[in-house]
Amino acid sequence: MSAQPVDKSSPRFAGRTAIVTGASRGIGLAVARRLVADGARVVITGRKSDALDVAVDELGGPDVALGVAGHADDADHQRETIGRTIEKFGSVDLLVNNTGINPVFGPLIDIDLDAARKIVEVNVFAALSWTQEAYRNGLADGGGAVVNVSSLAGIRPAPGIAMYGASKAMLIHLTEELALELGPTIRVNAVAPAVVKTKFARALYEGNEEQVAAAYPLKRLGVPDDIGSAVAFLLSDDAAWITGQLIVIDGGATLGMAAG
Repeated sequence: MSAQPVDKSSPRFAGRTAIVTGASRGIGLAVARRLVADGARVVITGRKSDALDVAVDELGGPDVALGVAGHADDADHQRETIGRTIEKFGSVDLLVNNTGINPVFGPLIDIDLDAARKIVEVNVFAALSWTQEAYRNGLADGGGAVVNVSSLAGIRPAPGIAMYGASKAMLIHLTEELALELGPTIRVNAVAPAVVKTKFARALYEGNEEQVAAAYPLKRLGVPDDIGSAVAFLLSDDAAWITGQLIVIDGGATLGMAAG
């Protein structure tokens, strides 16, 4: 069967609703902002309701955006969010699993195992359970799409944040498995950013940004909008024949990795 022609007469996400987790600021908010600009309604999540209120206003107000506060790995929060999404906007069509935590820094050999479990719970299991809940509530009905936000730390060693990297590597494999299971009606892809200038990543570049950026062929760190545009592409019909893939967004950093 040949591909259907793409309708360019209206915004590419017109009539579609996206849930973006961890989106009160940073990469998640940039993703939501790009989706709204392309015609979507968005539901954003985060831990603090006041921050979500500010983000909803920035996105255009309650006609196009809704914020639901809670913890990403809380099943009740997931059910509430999806229920309120359907109640307000009528469907769940797109899902971006952006929430990630890294509460520890230091050698993997010394990591507290409870902290390690929490990292995997939020960065991996929550992404799976959000996807399960969306699937049970009609994600496939309109040809749904999921994007998981991984990290460059998931494909190369990252001393000091090794458990975070291990969880992001697991998320990449989870993406591939879900893509196999959920095709052809749902596409599942992932992105792997390098250092992006956000509050979350500040410890990796603050005070020596020029030195860090010098290692990148494009000679700058990422900004949230760099990730938002790539995620929007993967969610859109422009990527209709792409599933189970990882887009590395790193300013060329991996070009400097030694082969062999």
